[in-house]
Amino acid sequence: MTTEAAAPNAATSTAPTARTVWTRTRGIVLAVVLLLAAAVAMAAVRSTERHGRLDPRSADPYGSRAVAQLLADRGVTTRVVTTLSAARAAAGPDTTLLVAVPDRLTDGQQSELHRATAHSGGRTVLVAASGWSIGRLAPGVSADPADSLGSALAPACALPEARRAGTADTGGVRYTTTRLDADSCYPSARLATLLRVPAASGGDTVVLGAPDILYNDRLDQRGNASLALQLLGSRPHLVWYLPSLSDAPAAGDDKSFFDLIPSGWTWATLQLFIAAVLAAFWRGRRFGPLVPERLPVAIRASETAEGRARLYRKAAARDRAAAALRSAARTRLAPLVGVPVAQAHTPEALLPALSAHLTGDGRDMRPLLFGPPPGDDTALIALTDQLDALEREVRRS
Repeated sequence: MTTEAAAPNAATSTAPTARTVWTRTRGIVLAVVLLLAAAVAMAAVRSTERHGRLDPRSADPYGSRAVAQLLADRGVTTRVVTTLSAARAAAGPDTTLLVAVPDRLTDGQQSELHRATAHSGGRTVLVAASGWSIGRLAPGVSADPADSLGSALAPACALPEARRAGTADTGGVRYTTTRLDADSCYPSARLATLLRVPAASGGDTVVLGAPDILYNDRLDQRGNASLALQLLGSRPHLVWYLPSLSDAPAAGDDKSFFDLIPSGWTWATLQLFIAAVLAAFWRGRRFGPLVPERLPVAIRASETAEGRARLYRKAAARDRAAAALRSAARTRLAPLVGVPVAQAHTPEALLPALSAHLTGDGRDMRPLLFGPPPGDDTALIALTDQLDALEREVRRS
């Protein structure tokens, strides 16, 4: 009998086959593959376009070889350094130090670089320094959170270099300063995108809001070439500092991993989290409220009880099984002895009525109906038998 019952179950297994799984998931797999392919293609294109960015040795569109060659024709030598120690050693009255990516420096490196250039008598050019670095590299200058809307801007200042160059692509980070002797040029919404802050030693610091005037493919547009040559050619030597990730951090700089993550990534992560919450809320609202539904087939009560009993046994939940048995027994016994069902689970109401119904018995039924859970399966079975016997006795009396 057992073999015959097991055979149909094996023949009618509902386990999904490999073909079924593939049919259900092939759309998701295809979408993931397309996304990965698109990401790889975009990364390859961007890496090709941005190769050698702001490198005076690179002839790529975003390189700066053209401006270096024009400076060489005017007798200005250009030397590339990639370490903080080399940049500090190069600072001097006859040198222009250009910091290509100031935000790549750590807090300690920024402070050390400022100490080396503040009294050098030379010029320091900071390219697109944001609020992360501008306060330490150029004290008294702060970056506005919003960039300029336009790229090409007019000088609108008395700085000779800017007036000679005219309109240039300086639109980018916007700056404000508390220095009254600073030159604020190329304003966007009344905030400067180019600042020149003089130093007491005779040098100065130039803060440039965007690197566009240094790119090979933008140098021949508007007054970009004129402005770049004047800013970088005021001294006979130009030191082009390209901060690298392999450069050793300054002593005592204990920046954590999260401090090195650009601020844009934090904002992007917050946006993704908000989008995920909204998507989950929208998805949950699509299904609407829960609606009771009739089962497609009738299930016998004995099968339900047997299934629940197996779950209790698998979880070794004898306490819950005993509580369910006792609760059901009290609910059935209460009407038989004249106790309202609402008070069936109150010992003070049920036990006296039950003792009065079973006259002359003298048994204490509290341990049976309200006692502790059984310690093993044998005690649970004995509890079941005793509850059944008690109910039969009450029905016969």
